Amino acid sequence: MTFNTTIADVAKILLGFIWDIIYFPFWWYSAGLWAVLKWVGNFLLRRLQSTGLIVWVVNLFTPMYGQRDIAGKLISFFMRLIQIVFRSVVMFFWLVFSVAIIIFWLILPVFILYELILQLSL
Repeated sequence: MTFNTTIADVAKILLGFIWDIIYFPFWWYSAGLWAVLKWVGNFLLRRLQSTGLIVWVVNLFTPMYGQRDIAGKLISFFMRLIQIVFRSVVMFFWLVFSVAIIIFWLILPVFILYELILQLSL
């Protein structure tokens, strides 16, 4: 009786292992990719909040320190414009980084399979 249950348990484990190997590519390019895309979206939202880019854009035409004269308005406008440009460059860097992560996620299994085939053929 114990031997039969042991064989049944081993068979379940082996079938589960084989199923995981077969299911892995489907998971990688469906649920796994969706999880990475959600993570990247949240990552970019956090970076956007940390740079404060939207706040700078919304307040572009608001004078700094309540100075309403023409010099204060011009100085405020150009200072905010410079801040927007630099913060946009930072956000562009994070966007390129995020796209690189997504591309890496998509290419990694193909690259690993290629390297395995290359190593096994030698």
